Amino acid sequence: MNLRGFSLALPDVKPVCRVFTAALLSVVGYLVSDIEVEDSTAAVVGALVLGLANAFIRPLLVLLTLPITFLTLGLFIWVVNAFMLKLTAEFVPGFRVDGFRAAMAGSLLLGVLNFAVAALFGL
Repeated sequence: MNLRGFSLALPDVKPVCRVFTAALLSVVGYLVSDIEVEDSTAAVVGALVLGLANAFIRPLLVLLTLPITFLTLGLFIWVVNAFMLKLTAEFVPGFRVDGFRAAMAGSLLLGVLNFAVAALFGL
């Protein structure tokens, strides 16, 4: 923002969001029986990989699944999010998701927790 010659730069909240996502991945691993997060390193790497997958792969999947998402009134996005979580687990050692049902439960819980944290802290 520029106000009479003074520049105010707001801090970047993305690193803060990754830290929260890592913590929330650990919580999801604790609450969902078929999701396992071995340690904090797996949670941090999982949050980074999930962020990259959501930034690069998810938009393409959302675009490709737009007709079925439209027909299901947006509920198919939940399946796309579950796929992103399952895909992340394939690339991160120490982070395991056993089955698509666990991925669906984990993605729903992660989405609700992310929303709650974002609303609570204004992110």
